[in-house]
Amino acid sequence: MQTSRINPIQLLVVDDEESIRRLVQRELGGPRRTVRTADTGQKAFDLIRRHQVDVILLDLKLPDADGLDLLDRLREASPDAEVILITGHGNIDNAVEAMKRGAYDYITKPFDLDRLEVVVEKAFQRVCLQRENRLLRHSQRNVPPSHLIGESQVVQQIHYLIDKVAPTNVPVLITGESGTGKDVVAHAIHNRSARADQPFIIKNCGNLQKELVRSELFGYCKGAFTGATASQEGLLALAHLGTFFLDEIGELPLEVQASMLRVLEKQTFRRVGDQQERQVDVRFIFATNRNLAEEVKMGRFHEALFHRINVFHIDLLPLRERKEDIPILVDFYLELLCTGRSPCRVSKEVMQYLMAYHWPGNVRELRNVVERGIILSENGWITPKALPKELTEQKVEEREGPEIVSLDDVERQHILKVLEQVNHNRSQAAEILGIGRKTLYRKLKEYNLA
Repeated sequence: MQTSRINPIQLLVVDDEESIRRLVQRELGGPRRTVRTADTGQKAFDLIRRHQVDVILLDLKLPDADGLDLLDRLREASPDAEVILITGHGNIDNAVEAMKRGAYDYITKPFDLDRLEVVVEKAFQRVCLQRENRLLRHSQRNVPPSHLIGESQVVQQIHYLIDKVAPTNVPVLITGESGTGKDVVAHAIHNRSARADQPFIIKNCGNLQKELVRSELFGYCKGAFTGATASQEGLLALAHLGTFFLDEIGELPLEVQASMLRVLEKQTFRRVGDQQERQVDVRFIFATNRNLAEEVKMGRFHEALFHRINVFHIDLLPLRERKEDIPILVDFYLELLCTGRSPCRVSKEVMQYLMAYHWPGNVRELRNVVERGIILSENGWITPKALPKELTEQKVEEREGPEIVSLDDVERQHILKVLEQVNHNRSQAAEILGIGRKTLYRKLKEYNLA
């Protein structure tokens, strides 16, 4: 989750006096604040449906609504916003009552612009704090690597696809077995996009309670169902201007998929219990380990939604199909997981076991094996004794097959492959390998490739 960008404060002024609206717009508007105005309650609701609002400056006396009643309705329409009341000296009692109902503060006419600016800023700070707390609950605490680790052609192709799709706003569907790094790719797309410093919301559809899916995704109005004692924004509103990563999209209940299709097509949604559509600006990334085309045939996934989310498809191959990346991944996790303790290395025999293994759990399983090995290491070395039984008890023919190679052999073969791809242009090869030309010359001599 990133929230470093300081977005302009979205200030809504609801007052029937044109002079007040113009004064606030002139004095408080600018790069720091976007000021919108309405002279009636109805126009205020129309603006809230089209724009996210942070702070509402509300006159208690309007021609089409009672101030206290309008306060309650505005808080239901925009639960995350803070309301500051404008009132005359004769209505202080009403202002105090409004504070009890949840208003942030009140100012009296004629008001001091400096004080108004301070109150608006403080109200916005509270809004930011509340949103930050909700963002933390829906972001990933153990942030994965910022990019897919490896130098194989498979990984290079994935990086190419990420670089191409990241600057756009099209939906991305990431597929692959569990543990292949779908979350890593999703983070990389967000981090390389124009939304990188906006919210990155993560939700695993497999963890959604079926009866609460709509309310969690879209939010709900007060009284929409038993227990809905106050209006609540959903994850879509929280992801506004940012990226929404829906992991395991194949688990999303079929009855909710039509609603998600509408969000993708129109960027609008409706809270549970609400009659009005609301606008949102969100970039979507989806991931699944299911074959969604087969799910469509079986009637378990909405066909139109499948075609809508499958605009740009990135398929991640399992680790067993890119084993040349295993040594690089092992080095990465050794450095990452040895932080704060003595460095560890893996023995040649351990690397042979790692290269021979089938890796049903993919990169996630490899990380777990390395972490276990570090704990059980002796004198800075991970030996076969530190490996799980499923690795050391592989069939002899599996371990002695053509895939049993040393780390030096893996590196030698990889250098050869890169050289062949660039017609033996050593400068290009060194750049692709991520090493200096002198290092490449040394390795060519070391492996008798000069």
